Amino acid sequence: MRAEGQKRTNCESDSTLCGRPFRLFGVRSVAQSALVILASASFAERDKDFGMSSTRHPELRLFRRLLSEARPYWPHIAGIFLLSLLESPLGLLGPVPLKIALDNVIDSHPLPRFLDRLLPASLASSPTAILAVAVFLLLGITALENLLGLADSFFRTYTSEKLLLNFRSRLFSHMQGLSFGYHDTKTTADSVYRIQYDTAAMQYLAIDGIPPFVTSAVTLAMMFYVTFRIDRQLALIATFISPVLLVLSRAYRPRFRERSKEVKELESSAMGVLHEVLSALRVVKAFGREEHEENRYVRQSSASMSARIRLGLLGGYYSLLVSLTTALGTASVLWIGVQHVRAGLLTPGNLFLVISYLGQLYSPLKTIGTKAASLQGYLVGLERVFSVLDLLPAVPEKPNAQPLARTSGSVEFRNVSFEYGVGHPVLRGISFQIRAGARVGVFGRT
Repeated sequence: MRAEGQKRTNCESDSTLCGRPFRLFGVRSVAQSALVILASASFAERDKDFGMSSTRHPELRLFRRLLSEARPYWPHIAGIFLLSLLESPLGLLGPVPLKIALDNVIDSHPLPRFLDRLLPASLASSPTAILAVAVFLLLGITALENLLGLADSFFRTYTSEKLLLNFRSRLFSHMQGLSFGYHDTKTTADSVYRIQYDTAAMQYLAIDGIPPFVTSAVTLAMMFYVTFRIDRQLALIATFISPVLLVLSRAYRPRFRERSKEVKELESSAMGVLHEVLSALRVVKAFGREEHEENRYVRQSSASMSARIRLGLLGGYYSLLVSLTTALGTASVLWIGVQHVRAGLLTPGNLFLVISYLGQLYSPLKTIGTKAASLQGYLVGLERVFSVLDLLPAVPEKPNAQPLARTSGSVEFRNVSFEYGVGHPVLRGISFQIRAGARVGVFGRT
């Protein structure tokens, strides 16, 4: 299309078009329908295999594209990451006040080195003063943890909502530019599901998925180091379950991915039934098909419900195995730790500190395992979104396209050819001009 006083449509003779015969009256209708046919036909052959070549992305490629899409929000994500890292040292300090109360107020063990340096000699010898310091530390650590949690919650919510809105807007805009060949083979409900639900995978993976992996790994390293400094044997026993959790995660990851894909497809189908019925409710009521459509919706929803139940049971089995594995590690540490206390190798306060750190040590391991499992469901949604974004629009915009002025309505076809399929030509080298204000009827075999 180009504007030179009149609007012209220029199609070269070697173009291969695919469309439907039409019967229209009025030059404006001819112009609009010609554009529709030319746009959808020229891309129908290319789009017939949409989703087949681009829906199966390797996970590494998905993460690269995820980071590319989230590029404008990298500073926000970095801020969230730093706030999460600050919570790890506070987690280490959490059990310290109770350890001080056990070893230095109830019992008479030497003060921790950092506290012995800070307190004057008069206070260091007073159990009441030490207890007051422990209470002050407990309140201060709790306040700092909650302030950091508040800031983290605000930045997470703000960044995730902005990221999700922009991603949804981009997908919606891209879908409007796709050919009718795509929209004829995909229901409106499927497109709505991808825009409204599958895009949430971007929000989760960029904000609540990847950062916790990194922060959990950092927390795990810190907890192991501190526990190792207190009692090497207990630290090694505590971390012995890590390979077991890794094996469980790798074993269950493909199952979660398969079940999640099944759930999304069935939910999209159930939504498609609702959209079809409600958008044509007059026809449904006119033919008395209410009960039939209700049964059809119930069948689709029942299949979706069964798939969700199977996915939930799979997650329950996985959580049960993870919990039993971590409980075994805790029980082993408790058994050996009590033996060390009896032998005088460990104080009761240090044992309490190790047990407390053990809970925080296993928490990142559980987080890594749980995220690795739930990650598969969101990766399926991200695949579905990127499979649409990989499709080229029916009428791609040129980089330096000029806005068109108001047209007079004239249309010219030059050497137009198209066919319904390879080897089935319908038009060959058709050329004609329709002037503004003219009335034209197009007819032929259907």
